[in-house]
Amino acid sequence: MASLAPTDHDWMAAAARLALRARPLSSPNPGVAALVVRDGRVIARGWTAQGGRPHAEAAALAGLAPQVLADATLYVTLEPCAHPSERGPACADLIVAARPARVVIGQHDPDPRTAGKGRARLEAAGIATTLLDDAASAASLAGFLARETLGRPWVTLKLATSLDGCIALADGTSRWITGEAARAHVHARRAQHDAILVGGGTWRTDAPRLDVRLPGLEARSPARVVLTRGDAPAGVTAIASPQAIASLEGVQYLYVEGGAETAAAFLAADLVDELHLYRAPILIGDGKRALGALGLASLDAAHGRWHASEHRQLGSDEFTAYLRRRS
Repeated sequence: MASLAPTDHDWMAAAARLALRARPLSSPNPGVAALVVRDGRVIARGWTAQGGRPHAEAAALAGLAPQVLADATLYVTLEPCAHPSERGPACADLIVAARPARVVIGQHDPDPRTAGKGRARLEAAGIATTLLDDAASAASLAGFLARETLGRPWVTLKLATSLDGCIALADGTSRWITGEAARAHVHARRAQHDAILVGGGTWRTDAPRLDVRLPGLEARSPARVVLTRGDAPAGVTAIASPQAIASLEGVQYLYVEGGAETAAAFLAADLVDELHLYRAPILIGDGKRALGALGLASLDAAHGRWHASEHRQLGSDEFTAYLRRRS
């Protein structure tokens, strides 16, 4: 049986995976990716470079001859920018000059400087466009979209627990709940975030480094934030409440690592968009619980909030990612 040709959503899913290469180095710009497809093959690709320039479209289109683009499709995860910048031309203008046969856009850009203007400029030039409202591209732009629509970063809460939901022994000993593979996975996720946050108690008790300790990725360590009403040491930002994450300038992706009261505070404020749960095959019993009080009035309020989006085995530990269900 002949295989089915990839759909626009298939190509966009590939572009969304490529966009991970831009995260979070593209900050303060969104991490966008672009593919140029001709005759069922990717002939060029690009993603937003470190510091935000060049944009994905510029990187993908660079060096392609007009006769090649004349029957090619450009897939881009976010609507091409339409506003001028001292750092480079608008991507909509670059695409008009390059004249691909078709442009497929994963997500509308909510930035009012572009917001529909990029697509309109392409169509005014006679270039066919399709807006997918694609789930994979939205997921790849979660931090940017949260900033633009919610005014705050995308928040991921990480919990590492025993099977019975403990994060430490009763005396506070917590090294190590999970094994080496799970800890390496955590460091890889840290490298995808702009900032990492812990509570003041965790900071004072454990003095965590909050860095990335994977060979070759040490420079990807996120900025450090502490939830405390006191002062923070040099090089660490202090915020007094979970809601104050909106003030973290340039942060699109925030990784919250604990402790229990900090995790509960973010959950109670409904500020967690993604939950990363690492579970080790151990039982602790009378230990420190992973969460403090959430203020739930009934079990009904706990149901229907989360759905699993990823699951994998990491050595002897299990990792599951959950996304917050929102209307």
